[in-house]
Amino acid sequence: MKIVDFWFDPACSYTWVTSRWMLEVAKVRPVELRWNLLSLSALNEHRDDDPEGDPEGYLWIPARICAAAEQRYGKQALGRLYTTLAPRLQRHDWDGVPTALTEAGLPEDLVTAGESTEYDDALRASTAAGIALVGPHIGTPVIACGGTAFFGPVLSQIPRGEQAGLLWDGTLLVAATPGFHELKGVPHEEPAFTL
Repeated sequence: MKIVDFWFDPACSYTWVTSRWMLEVAKVRPVELRWNLLSLSALNEHRDDDPEGDPEGYLWIPARICAAAEQRYGKQALGRLYTTLAPRLQRHDWDGVPTALTEAGLPEDLVTAGESTEYDDALRASTAAGIALVGPHIGTPVIACGGTAFFGPVLSQIPRGEQAGLLWDGTLLVAATPGFHELKGVPHEEPAFTL
């Protein structure tokens, strides 16, 4: 069984699709996912521009809630919360955040972490750890497995079953090739945000 570290920002819809692909991979390949946070807010906080189009800083809120969940209850709890929280974020259902916490088996009072800076240092450290594996020119997701790390893949649809496994095999092969840096496909489409 190989450990696969997956860094994500809970509000990124393309990352959601990639995370669901990784859950499919875990069904057909001997991998175990370990969830990590990569906050786009923390990544971009010292930039002059706003690549995420987030002038009010709302992206900090779900990342902080996730950081609090991880710090208090561990990485498996973080993964459960991501599964229940991200669909609500895509629908802009902020009122559903307490329900997402409950569905993940976590206390609703974690919602208060969204307005606190208590977990920001941990969030920055996790972001820095993910970025250090690939470089500052990327975003989320970052995936690391057995000494190979990469940004992406950026997917708009979730590959299922053996198709998911084949994409995993190919992605690892390409990413582990000495000298490999980047691969892009045709312009993306909006993510199919399904479970």
